[in-house]
Amino acid sequence: MIDPADAIRARRRLTNRFIAGREAARLGPVFLPAAVVIAGDGSVITGREAILAAFAGQFVDPGFGGYVRSPERIEVDAAGQRAAEYGRWTAGWKDAPPQSGPYLAVWRRVTGQWMIESETFATTS
Repeated sequence: MIDPADAIRARRRLTNRFIAGREAARLGPVFLPAAVVIAGDGSVITGREAILAAFAGQFVDPGFGGYVRSPERIEVDAAGQRAAEYGRWTAGWKDAPPQSGPYLAVWRRVTGQWMIESETFATTS
């Protein structure tokens, strides 16, 4: 069996690749249906469909330069069913200074796949 932290890192690389490719629909299987995202500006996005719509809206913006999430630490519970991913995120927009900060993603294992339950981003620069 693959180490849970390694599996989560692999899923994170996949999400980064889908974001770089502006493929909102391909992000769907990574989010639980009731997932919640607190964006760097403090806005709250509730539910997978709303999260995917937010990504799709950004992806059609010609000024959107992308997001990258870089895990620094992953803690997995004793049962191997939930995990916390701590890291740094960066965002780029044309004609704007880059933004970045820390993030926390909560993952849950569902039928053998790690899925995002929630993500919280803080803009600190």
